[in-house]
Amino acid sequence: MATSRRTDEYRSFQYLHAGSDYQPYDLASELDRVPATVVELTDAETERANRLTSEILMISMHDHPNRFPDNISQTPRYIKDGHIATAYEGLAHSSWHCVFDNLLDGICTIESSSGWKWTEVLHDIGMRLCDIAHQDFVVPATSVADILGSRERGAIAWVASLEGAAPIENELDRLDILYGFGVRSIGVTYNEANQLGSGLRERNDAGLTNFGRRAIRRMNQLGMLVDCSHCGDQTTLDAIAASEMPIVLSHIGARALWNTNRMAPDDVLKACAEKGGVIGVEAAPHTTLTEQHSSHDIESVMEHFEYIVDLVGIDHVGFGADTTYGDHVGIHQLYSAEFTFEEMDTTPEADTPPNFEPVDYVRGLENPTESSHNIVRWLVKHEYGDDQIEKVMGANALRVLDEVWR
Repeated sequence: MATSRRTDEYRSFQYLHAGSDYQPYDLASELDRVPATVVELTDAETERANRLTSEILMISMHDHPNRFPDNISQTPRYIKDGHIATAYEGLAHSSWHCVFDNLLDGICTIESSSGWKWTEVLHDIGMRLCDIAHQDFVVPATSVADILGSRERGAIAWVASLEGAAPIENELDRLDILYGFGVRSIGVTYNEANQLGSGLRERNDAGLTNFGRRAIRRMNQLGMLVDCSHCGDQTTLDAIAASEMPIVLSHIGARALWNTNRMAPDDVLKACAEKGGVIGVEAAPHTTLTEQHSSHDIESVMEHFEYIVDLVGIDHVGFGADTTYGDHVGIHQLYSAEFTFEEMDTTPEADTPPNFEPVDYVRGLENPTESSHNIVRWLVKHEYGDDQIEKVMGANALRVLDEVWR
């Protein structure tokens, strides 16, 4: 592989004059916001982990490599100002070769109080692309060739993604427009229902709508990845059946381990895998918990990973840690209406999840930089084979992209 061109020199919007062209903020550190957590290895294991991260292709199926204000309470104003910084330094110190960037998703409130408006989404994507165009380390990727080429150049492939399709409203051609902007993956729904189907927050999941089926057909025609991470169970099953191509659950966990709507039941996980899709394991704060690990850290996340591998096979599992650079827990608290979902399953017979220990951050997977190193180290420590690690760290995702992206 070519010598890395990774640099710490560029900072977002440095081509503008801070204070006159845009409002500057003191942003959270990309490398040491919280004390680092390192998965401990022997010298031989460390050598193997380092070799693997230099040899295999590593794809983050779902992250938010944004920088948020160090004072997280400033976030709503920061977003309104519309200049969201990309964490170039953090990415430069990561091992990822490709990152699916889901931008502002549910907190895209640049012009509105509720977010997800069409013009807001275009602003978010366009402003990010403008900033990225002023440097040459993080490179927009719209094809498998772009991902592989970026890796050879020592750059990081950046894939624009949206967590929900609400912004297209009932306009099917907006999918084409988003594709033209470089978007290559879209969630059918976020937490709430939209024109396509039911989100995981809805008490009544009516499944995929007729418009939703048309939208998935158009996504198949375009070569756009279908993601159902935030859909209701029936909507996900309908989407899998409707799609001619594999779909992904880019950031999720197993409901069998933690009984909340944010996790997927076994039948949904199996259906995704049986269609040839990939399941990315989630690590956003207070999601992939387990009864054995009720304080969220890398061990609880990897318990979900191993459960899903045992359920569907290692060829259908990857990682979409859903991390960012800043106080992720604080963001959830600020936007509780947008992020809060029904914690318990809404069926009368559902069990109540056990109590969990709130954390300030997820130890071992606090941001995309830390996750890129520690996941590989954890897999090495637990004696996964080189080929198995290669699959879950990127090869499985690349296989699906090679089939879906045209």
